Amino acid sequence: MLDAHVSLRVGSLSAAPGERVAGFLSAGEARDGSAVGVPVVLLRGAEAGPVLYVQAVSDGDELNGLGVIHRLLREIEPSSLRGGVIVVPIANYHAFHARQAYSPIDGKKLNRCFPGRPDGSTSERLAHRLFHDAVLASDLCIDLHQGGVRPMIDEVRVRTPREHTLHDACLELARVFGIGYILDEPGPPGQLAQAAPDRGIPTVDPELGGCHGWDRGSIQKGLRGLRNVLCHYGFVDGTVLAPARQWLVRRFVTVRAERGGFVECSVALYDHVNQGDELATICNVFGQAVETILAPSGGVVWSLPIYPSVASGEAILTLGDAPEELI
Repeated sequence: MLDAHVSLRVGSLSAAPGERVAGFLSAGEARDGSAVGVPVVLLRGAEAGPVLYVQAVSDGDELNGLGVIHRLLREIEPSSLRGGVIVVPIANYHAFHARQAYSPIDGKKLNRCFPGRPDGSTSERLAHRLFHDAVLASDLCIDLHQGGVRPMIDEVRVRTPREHTLHDACLELARVFGIGYILDEPGPPGQLAQAAPDRGIPTVDPELGGCHGWDRGSIQKGLRGLRNVLCHYGFVDGTVLAPARQWLVRRFVTVRAERGGFVECSVALYDHVNQGDELATICNVFGQAVETILAPSGGVVWSLPIYPSVASGEAILTLGDAPEELI
């Protein structure tokens, strides 16, 4: 929490009450010796209040979160804000410029490196700098992602185990973000949504669809989600605009093809299916059906293939298993 007259600080950047400051957080040097700077915007409200940390492009090819941040920065004014917001539009410098999820320098995924190491690899050092200079200055954390270029629903992920002391707070943050679907499942170690709650900061990572470039619908949902968080937690005045129904799943079911060929899906994203429902047909190169894929369990269609052909054993789609309606 920020007191009324305290500045918001990240690295060498400082924003006084009622002020917006933009600059760069030093994050080492590139291969040619030029400085690597992570862009940071500080929005310091005119009144006391909590601090929200928001980052995007942890994976260099996931840009919908950047679109959300651009729109947020155009509409939020420090004069109407309580507390502060720390915004990192592009967290992963090297992966962004390579247009890929993994750093071309050390081959690591930034969202497997938190809380980082000051003497580690390039990605580990970057994670350490972001975590200790910016994330730990916050009370809430939003790490904006998307499903790469794979078509996927808009959803929010809670990555703390259910026995974690902050699990319920993270689940509430996901519910407030309010894009309809929540995955409540611990993921691989090193995720920001695990490391920050371990330091007392409720954190979620919204997955805003999947596409090449920007998807307007997913960006709009992400922007609404951030507005909801700002309203619910007292940063600004306003009303939370969450969907009437939200669904929670605790695991995925990967559906694979036995036969190789061309996929003709019988379902769409967000469809709720029952065990035994037809999901897809596999056709050979002559257009003849060689396999019918049935749902192994009830669930919601979470992601679909980006290409219409598969080999034997290749994943066709992902189901969110046994969705529960949140009350």
